[in-house]
Amino acid sequence: MQVYILENTDIRHSDMENLLPFWSSLSDSEKELINENSRLYSFKAKDNIHGGIGDCTGIILVRSGRLRTYIFSSEGKEITINRLSPGDVCILSASCILHNISFDIRLDAEKDSEIYIIRPNAFDQLKKSNIHVSNFINAVMNERFSDSMWIIEQILFMSFDKRLAIFLLDQSVAEKSDTLHFTHDEIARHLGSAREVVSRMLKYFENEDMVSLSRGSITLADKKKLRDLTI
Repeated sequence: MQVYILENTDIRHSDMENLLPFWSSLSDSEKELINENSRLYSFKAKDNIHGGIGDCTGIILVRSGRLRTYIFSSEGKEITINRLSPGDVCILSASCILHNISFDIRLDAEKDSEIYIIRPNAFDQLKKSNIHVSNFINAVMNERFSDSMWIIEQILFMSFDKRLAIFLLDQSVAEKSDTLHFTHDEIARHLGSAREVVSRMLKYFENEDMVSLSRGSITLADKKKLRDLTI
């Protein structure tokens, strides 16, 4: 459940400088427009932040925690598109200001998170009047499109053992740990697969001494073997 946080003005100014690369290129009135039309919220892990098509939540700036962006396949399976860490920005949560783009994404807090949400109309006003804001949106959109194409390429052309190995290695880097706390069902949702498929492949990895399995966690025992699968 979201909780609105009354933040210190000096902290907000510092946050905006860190989160918006174009902040120094804004006029005082443009900065004030963002300040008046943004709020800092706190979300607990697993809270939904953005609900999908038809929603126009606004521009989301991640101050702390981690968010997960995902879509649903035609079979109703969740497929993770990317994760947003502190300093990242989500544009697709304001699809109503993105002309000719209709992307049915959903956004959940993967960890306890603090995020700024900028109202879409205010950001649209800036986009139309400031070239630096417009260029920023284009750059973020290109990056997110590249992320999406990478996921589609994995689904269409990669074997599942390779996709699973990539997922485990990426999570190890993100968590800075060789022990990952995921259930088989959670991994299946991330990869748009079935839990039974994930369980069988993890068991195969365990038999090959690549991972060690325990209830609710997976330890990467041989990263070299996992990396070899991704080549």
